[in-house]
This record gives sequence, structure tokens and C-alpha cells, in this order.
Amino acid sequence: MRLFECGTLVPGCDWHTRAGEDAEVVRRTVDHMRTVHGETVIRETMIDNIKARIRDDHTAGQTA
Repeated sequence: MRLFECGTLVPGCDWHTRAGEDAEVVRRTVDHMRTVHGETVIRETMIDNIKARIRDDHTAGQTA
């Protein structure tokens, strides 16, 4: 699984998403940026910043 945590881009935001593909993580994140943070224009630099912060989620599927 791949993970994006919005707080790495927008300090104080606790939202995060997981998906199997980076493209789906980006799609969900762009939707979040529009609906929650009021971004009306998503520039290529924003996409690049999102992609740079996507990482492997090594905790996915683990149980405590």
C-alpha cells in the first residue's frame, strides 16, 4: 500500500489516504485539497509536492 499524510504538506491537517497505486492516492488527495482546503486550481507543482510525499505504508495489513 501507498500512503499520503496531508500534514506533511499542510501543517496541522490530520487527513491521510492509502491506496495500492500512486495515481489513486494523488486523485484522492487532489479531491481533499479542493473540498477541505479550498484549492480551486491544482497546479503541476502541487501534484509534484503530493507525489514527493507519498510513501510505502509498512503498517498496512498488520495487526497489533
